[in-house]
Amino acid sequence: MQIINRYKLCIIAIFIGSFFTGCNQKTFTSEEALWGYMKEESSRYIQYKSVNGVNFSLTYRPTDLLVNQELRSNNASVMLIDSLRNKYKKYMYFNLAMSINNQEVLTSMAGNKNKFGAMVNQLAFGMAERVHLYTSKKDTIAMLDYIYPRMYGMSNSTNILLVYPRDKKIVEEEYINLSIEDIGLFTGEISFKIPTTPLKNEPVLDFK
Repeated sequence: MQIINRYKLCIIAIFIGSFFTGCNQKTFTSEEALWGYMKEESSRYIQYKSVNGVNFSLTYRPTDLLVNQELRSNNASVMLIDSLRNKYKKYMYFNLAMSINNQEVLTSMAGNKNKFGAMVNQLAFGMAERVHLYTSKKDTIAMLDYIYPRMYGMSNSTNILLVYPRDKKIVEEEYINLSIEDIGLFTGEISFKIPTTPLKNEPVLDFK
């Protein structure tokens, strides 16, 4: 009888734990509402730093934002939504934005041909060697890919999408760290301490 009662208590504890974990995952009816929540400081999805006149921001992009982006050109069937979620949830996406005087980094170098060319090469081909994601135990999580879209002065910041595997090491960590070596902007190394709870309980969109 005692064994049965203990078993019931375990089941109740698991149910309660699952309930509260589910409550931590917020659901939004629109992309705009989700972004509004993410921009709140308390959500811990966006971090900012400013060094030597260069402004940095690091934004985690939840799975459903990428799903929604792809659904814009498709019919949002339940099967397709589930398929896209399974496709994107295997990875973590961070948007790294850098700006000088509220402009793209390259804009500040437009008058120097050599510096401009070197920075274009750095942004287009060399960021995988300059950006590092690692745990508190110094275990490195290798970057899978990054995307740098050239905006030709049409944006107020240089934006790079960083793609990492959703490594199981992250589940065991309270924080992970992302560092950016100086890419020629005289900032020194820039580091962000990223809490993992928001990554594990990321907000979702209601696609109904």
